[in-house]
Amino acid sequence: MSVRSNLKILVIDENTIRASIIEAGLREAGYADVWVVSEIDGIATRIETLDPDVIVIDLENPNRDMLESLFQLAKAVRRPIAMFVDHSDASSIEAAVEAGVSAYVIDGLRKERVKPIVDMAISRFNAFSRMARELEEARTELENRKLVERARGILMKSRGISEDQAYVLLRKTAMNQNRKIAEIAQSLITAAGLLEPGDET
Repeated sequence: MSVRSNLKILVIDENTIRASIIEAGLREAGYADVWVVSEIDGIATRIETLDPDVIVIDLENPNRDMLESLFQLAKAVRRPIAMFVDHSDASSIEAAVEAGVSAYVIDGLRKERVKPIVDMAISRFNAFSRMARELEEARTELENRKLVERARGILMKSRGISEDQAYVLLRKTAMNQNRKIAEIAQSLITAAGLLEPGDET
C-alpha cells in the first residue's frame, strides 16, 4: 500500500447518496481511511477531532452564507480541500481560490473523477504551501539582512571600525555564543536603543 493511500480523507456532504458515491470512488482508488460527515453545523470541531489529511466537500445548492462559512473554514484548516458544487458563479469561484480551496469542481460528480480530483487538490495544496514557505523564508532573510546592516552601522559608529570589521565582530560573537548572526544583531540594536535616552543626560 502506498503512502498516498494511507491518507485520512474526510467527506462532507449533506446528501448521503452522493457521499456514498464519493466514498466508493475513494475506496476503489485505494483510500481505506475515509470518514463521511453529513452535518455541516459544527464541522470545524469535527475536523479538529478527526484531523484529516484531505477534505472533500460536496454541495448541491449552496447558498451564499454556506459558501462563505466553508471558505472561512478552508482558510483556517490549512489542508488540501476539494469542493464539488452543482453550479456556481464567477464571484464564488474567485472566493474559493482566495480561500485556498485546492480544487473547485462545478457540475459532473462521477465516481471515477474523485481520485484524480483529490490527487490534484493535494498537488496544488503542496505547491501553494511550498511557495508560501519560500516567500516567508525570503521575507525572513531580508529582515535579517536589514538587522545585520543596522547592527553593523551601530558598531562602526560606536567603535570607529570599518564595515568589514563590524561584520567580522558580529559573526565572531554569533559563533562564540552559538547563535544566529541576526539574533546578535537584534540584541545589539535593542541594547543601543536602551542606551540612547541615557546619552542625553
